[in-house]
Amino acid sequence: MDALLQLWHNLSNLEGLIRWGGYVVLTAIIFAETGLLVGFFLPGDSLLVTAGLLASQGFLNVYVMGAILSIAAVVGDSVGYAIGRATGPRIFTRENSFFFNKKHLQRAHAFYDKHGGKTIVIARFMPIIRTFGPVVAGVGQMRYRDFIAFNVAGGLAWVWSMLFLGHSLGRSVPGIRKHIDLVILAVVFLSFLPGVIGWLRQRSAAGVAPDSTAP
Repeated sequence: MDALLQLWHNLSNLEGLIRWGGYVVLTAIIFAETGLLVGFFLPGDSLLVTAGLLASQGFLNVYVMGAILSIAAVVGDSVGYAIGRATGPRIFTRENSFFFNKKHLQRAHAFYDKHGGKTIVIARFMPIIRTFGPVVAGVGQMRYRDFIAFNVAGGLAWVWSMLFLGHSLGRSVPGIRKHIDLVILAVVFLSFLPGVIGWLRQRSAAGVAPDSTAP
């Protein structure tokens, strides 16, 4: 219990969290965010960038992290797919709770309807969709061999790109660690930007729809 309380406290301090938990906590968070419905709030993107930045300063090995966290991401998505496959459409009737909101699942479902299997790759770079996309794929009975191909491609692209973004910043920008909070804010902003753009487009389309039926 003490360890869980410490983890919760450190979520607001990603550098401290990584230094406190090392590979174990990194692996647990990446797995939980991608594989467990309750992990949608976890800071996957910013955590990976911060880990890469710290690796550039000699704390942990970026290649070891890349290998371990890629496995965690792929296994996590596979667990999410299995949850969706096992529960089927009835998951959409599940009641809301502190750790579950049907709106997140419905948003992922709409994204999946639009993009199909590519959702599993694209969603890696979109918070919340990243957590619920594999579940929707399982509910939709996507062939597992197709799912695992998208899963591996997306997992590798996400983990390694985020780690090396942080690693490159740490190696090329002097004193970047003093401004790590700004880096995290920028990553969070860019992570949510596609969702905001999509929402604005939907609002715009809804606004012009009545005019399109006018004589």
